[in-house]
Amino acid sequence: MSVRTMETLAGGRWIGAESWVDVFDPSDVRAPFVRVPALTAEQVTEIYTAAEAGFQVWRATSAIERSKILTKASVLLRVRAAEIAEAITRENGKTPAEARGEAEKVADFFEYYAAAGREEYGGLIHDARPDTRAGYQREPLGVVLAVTPWNDPMITPARKLAPALAAGNAVVLKPATETPTSALHLARALHDAGVPAGVVNVVTGRTSEISDALLDDPRIAAVTFTGGNEVGEALRARLAARGVRFQSELGGKNASVVLADARLDRAATAVVAASFGQAGQRCTATSRVLVDRAVHDDFLARLRAKVAELTTGPLVSKTHQSSVLAHIAGAVEQGARVELGGTEVPGHGCGVEPTILVDVTPDMDVWRDEVFGPVIAVRRIDGLDEAIEAVNDSRFGLAAAVFTESLAAAHRFIADADCGQIAVNTTTSGWDVHQPFGGFRDSGSPFKEQGAEAVRFYTKVKTFAVHFG
Repeated sequence: MSVRTMETLAGGRWIGAESWVDVFDPSDVRAPFVRVPALTAEQVTEIYTAAEAGFQVWRATSAIERSKILTKASVLLRVRAAEIAEAITRENGKTPAEARGEAEKVADFFEYYAAAGREEYGGLIHDARPDTRAGYQREPLGVVLAVTPWNDPMITPARKLAPALAAGNAVVLKPATETPTSALHLARALHDAGVPAGVVNVVTGRTSEISDALLDDPRIAAVTFTGGNEVGEALRARLAARGVRFQSELGGKNASVVLADARLDRAATAVVAASFGQAGQRCTATSRVLVDRAVHDDFLARLRAKVAELTTGPLVSKTHQSSVLAHIAGAVEQGARVELGGTEVPGHGCGVEPTILVDVTPDMDVWRDEVFGPVIAVRRIDGLDEAIEAVNDSRFGLAAAVFTESLAAAHRFIADADCGQIAVNTTTSGWDVHQPFGGFRDSGSPFKEQGAEAVRFYTKVKTFAVHFG
């Protein structure tokens, strides 16, 4: 049976290649369901040439006109949401409900940043010189490379492209090899909305064959990356010598704290949603659960009952499935006990049963390292002070949550938990498009994504003074 092919967008044209990359459905990996172009290094260089030309056109387009195009793209994304959701499910393995939620959130990004065209983009500054008016204005950077992961194959590109385009930049998007079709649907909506040629380009292919052409082109003004820490740190070092602006959203080992006064059933429901949504394949997923000793057994019983009822989608690939199972096996070898799950889902897919690990200690790898799957490690603590100390005892600092009925404890946690996202009586995940997003320490760079903060990364500030005397 022949496999469908999808072309990629480059310089305003939909193109193929001499060879193709297979894309698999993680619910059944026996055969690919679609193929995308494996671009060559020469084609990547041509894309940067097109992006440079597209940037000159786009930056000269009025911000209000750019906003109209982004608004039209958001409308097209909503109209095509069902088709896009199906593509997300096929290549990523999300449940239909999760995929539909992602498709709709993508439209929200473009709708939100379309409004930037009517917002202030600078201001006036007092000047000590007579008859002189000074100020500053924000201008686009140029060509931005966006490297995005497989876990949110459309939200993450949208989170980057919407503010970058609103600010007037051109973008070269490199989606994950496992999940390229979602990015192509996004590019098609922008193309059909009227984005000029070269402003949005999608590089598909084998990273090992094109990485030098992708990363070392002198026309790159900025790189925004979401993915693993090892790759992120290598990129940071590689780009630093050239002065290329770099934004990263990396790993997390997010903790949810359940204090003795928490509403246990509500806390268990929230922890399950935060931990096992998208089969745990979220940067902000809860993977550490710290429970006050006084309520530990009661909470664990409630948690176990809720997790036992779950059916999650598959992991993205057989390789990732093996990695998650290895984390579980390693935890058991180090003395943890499997309270629930811990095994592979039978069949031709990549599933892992939702897993609860108990008797976990801080020196275990599973307490320190990001698993990125449907696995939580539960540990007893005594009170708020020990909880905050345990939350901060990590090289990561992305997200944390506390469940309590004490206003004092909630505000103390917000103040002292050293993470970029803090939740009180709700999940560690689920941030909206207008709320700044990003972590501390090894979870990412100082540049936030989402909200008005995102535009700062994609713009440079020019100061001016006019003498009119």
